[in-house]
Amino acid sequence: MTFKEQIQQGIPSVLPQPKVYETAINHAPKRKEILTAEEKKLALKNALRYFDPKHHAELIPEFKAELETYGRIYMYRFRPDYEMKARPISDYPGNSEQAKAIMLMIQNNLDYAVAQHPHELITYGGNGAVFQNWAQYLLTMKYLSEMTDEQTLSMYSGHPMGLFPSHKDAPRVVVTNGMVIPNYSKPDDWEKMNALGVSQYGQMTAGSYMYIGPQGIVHGTTITVLNGFRKIKKSPTGGLFVTSGLGGMSGAQPKAGNIAGCVTVCAEVNPKITHIRHSQGWINEIVEDITLLVTRVRKALENKEVVSIAYLGNIVDVWERFDQENLPIDLGSDQTSLHNPWAGGYYPIGFTFEESNEMMANQPEKFREEVQKTLRRHAIAINKHTAKGTYFFDYGNAFLLEASRAGADIMAENHIDFKYPSYVQDIMGPMCFDYGFGPFRWVCASGNPEDLAKTDQIACEVLEEMMKNSPEEIQQQMADNIQWIKGAQENKLVVGSQARILYADAEGRIKIAEAFNQAIARGEIGMVILGRDHHDVSGTDSPYRETSNIYDGSRFTADMAIQNVIGDSFRGATWVSIHNGGGVGWGEVINGGFGMLLDGTKEASKRLEMMLFWDVNNGISRRNWARNEGAIFAIQRAMATQPLLKVTLPNLVDENLLT
Repeated sequence: MTFKEQIQQGIPSVLPQPKVYETAINHAPKRKEILTAEEKKLALKNALRYFDPKHHAELIPEFKAELETYGRIYMYRFRPDYEMKARPISDYPGNSEQAKAIMLMIQNNLDYAVAQHPHELITYGGNGAVFQNWAQYLLTMKYLSEMTDEQTLSMYSGHPMGLFPSHKDAPRVVVTNGMVIPNYSKPDDWEKMNALGVSQYGQMTAGSYMYIGPQGIVHGTTITVLNGFRKIKKSPTGGLFVTSGLGGMSGAQPKAGNIAGCVTVCAEVNPKITHIRHSQGWINEIVEDITLLVTRVRKALENKEVVSIAYLGNIVDVWERFDQENLPIDLGSDQTSLHNPWAGGYYPIGFTFEESNEMMANQPEKFREEVQKTLRRHAIAINKHTAKGTYFFDYGNAFLLEASRAGADIMAENHIDFKYPSYVQDIMGPMCFDYGFGPFRWVCASGNPEDLAKTDQIACEVLEEMMKNSPEEIQQQMADNIQWIKGAQENKLVVGSQARILYADAEGRIKIAEAFNQAIARGEIGMVILGRDHHDVSGTDSPYRETSNIYDGSRFTADMAIQNVIGDSFRGATWVSIHNGGGVGWGEVINGGFGMLLDGTKEASKRLEMMLFWDVNNGISRRNWARNEGAIFAIQRAMATQPLLKVTLPNLVDENLLT
């Protein structure tokens, strides 16, 4: 069958042959044993409902073996034989260009060069899934190939519930992931529901079909590192940034360090992903001996090199040894997947990678104890460095949260706050999010690198023109993004789809998108898919990350994220998503996202202006109401340009009256 015929087939009526388990692929670790005997039967029944009863006798032992061996039923047999990658939009079968765009983005999320555990349908973060199993993938792609612009596909945590009548201005797909009752949102609740096949952790852009490889987080990390050095009033040249994690998102850190212009040391315990990142050019060197690492870093600092070094080992060794050697660290952070601490997100010191995985699966309580012991050591080592002048920030991966739960010494004197800020509190929140700047991204649906180069040029021209008249308060943000987009091609950031990201406010996003749409109408470029990371101004309520600089007591509310996805859905988004979990963990955050296809039509121009304006200003209005100075400025500026916008402004209280 052709590629199009395989997509249209969906779940095959004739069972394909079982697949060989490919050891060269980076696989998800075995999940913990959590189901009772009766629940295992229920998991099998749930999985088998995708298949004709005549196949059940053959599939039961196979699915049972998967559940016992891996802790999940992935249905490996049904993994397609065709290459998993984003193809040009014209290669996809279907009746709707919007649906074809979504198929393109789904396949991009599962591209071997993009996905962390592609055979388990996990894009990044250890458990950030696009689907729970391969039957869901096959059925979803079939539905999308059949869909018209008068239908909407409803996605329940990876399961395609079905096509429903709607209308051309409605979203083509509505995605929910992990939307469980709040009292059932603990980590073990996810383990059980996911093992049963009834819920999944979509991370942020994984289950939203909007991941563009590490490029997205490269940009955010670059801005964070640049502003981190600005905060300590030091040039990145000759400076040292120490962190950990080389997985899906965290793999961006060394590339960001290179772009910022410093020396970066990033520790990683997984040899496979370390060598993948090296082969992709995201890190320059790999060092496996801690003594050699010290020597190499000293030399790099003396020569003021711009270099990224992966240490194949535990990050705690790095912090402790650098302290013993009096090797000064300027910036420090961590981006291991601590939202997922008991299932491969963070590894204990003193054990090999293989020993840790064995312990994780067969001795989960011991694994938990060792992880928490390591977190306490990790914090002690960091404290020693910060006492010498290191600026340490939490990078939104729940490091401080899990360290506090482990009893680590990371609490402030008031025993309420952490002694170290979230990078959003200190950098991204007040400097970017409050002013409406966030991770706007686009994908060239043609798959043509020339289209990407043209869109880069268009975006740069728009930003340079805007900067001529932009207020002083956002000049730095504008300058950083112009510098970024000018260097985007030479930094070779594309992994998977022909995609780009930059930080822009509502005005910038609308003007760039409209310029794209006009270029499409003139036939200069093919269609463009717009999106953003959930890590943005408006889409995410996360008290320890995106909304950590909200100080009016509303940090643990999620009205903004829910309003965001509802508002996007009737203002023209092609697809929308809302998730429990993402970045900082299941039960710790609610985040929403969107995708939008630009096709060069007047209708697309109307949709992009209406939706992008709301998508940003919803968040600015909430931040304004929390009395954030930058957001008050930004929302007043927005109201001055849009007479239909009327936002409630806060009245500020003289602090002296409250004493």
